Amino acid sequence: MSNHWQRQIPQKLFDKYEMYNFNHAVEILSSAYTEEYSEIISALDVFSLSTADIIAGGGNESAIPKKLSAYLHPLDWQEVKITGDLLVKLHHRNSSNITEFTIQDFIDGHNIDYVKNRVAIDMEWNSKDQTFDRDLYAFRTFYECNIISCGAIITRSEQLNPIFTKLGIRQKYGASTTWMGKLLPRISSGRHGGCPLLVIGITPAAITDLEVDDVRA
Repeated sequence: MSNHWQRQIPQKLFDKYEMYNFNHAVEILSSAYTEEYSEIISALDVFSLSTADIIAGGGNESAIPKKLSAYLHPLDWQEVKITGDLLVKLHHRNSSNITEFTIQDFIDGHNIDYVKNRVAIDMEWNSKDQTFDRDLYAFRTFYECNIISCGAIITRSEQLNPIFTKLGIRQKYGASTTWMGKLLPRISSGRHGGCPLLVIGITPAAITDLEVDDVRA
């Protein structure tokens, strides 16, 4: 299978992240949403973390997601919540009568961390892995409601696990938390509803104060 999409991403980012392209997200971003795509690429380029950030923990309230927010919020990427009621119309056969009723809260408060124009981004550093179900359903809902055209999800690569072990904090980042191994099967089973997604896994190369041997562990 052709990997043309990889040519749209600077090679240096492949040294820092593992990436997966679902439903032509990169092609859509790079051709139709050039400003947003450029900002995503720049955010990935400047994003970094330290061993102190990792040790501090704190799940998605830690300093790590805040670093991404510090870059994206000034560029007008904002958290967006979607709600909606469903108006149902019953057209009676052989009659002009129409029965209407409303299902309240048919779409019930789905949030995405960063939305700009028709592009969305979520970051999951260390939440319970069920959070991915919520996120993918949110992407699906926004996509099916024609609010976004594509999105990106940033999470941890499995490559970080040896670093966690070396730092003595492996228990904080368990198998049932948000990491790539919990995300990809959910996307493969279609829980994103076909919404084009760029999936990004943070690797040890994003940690600024590791020795070279640690990065290669």
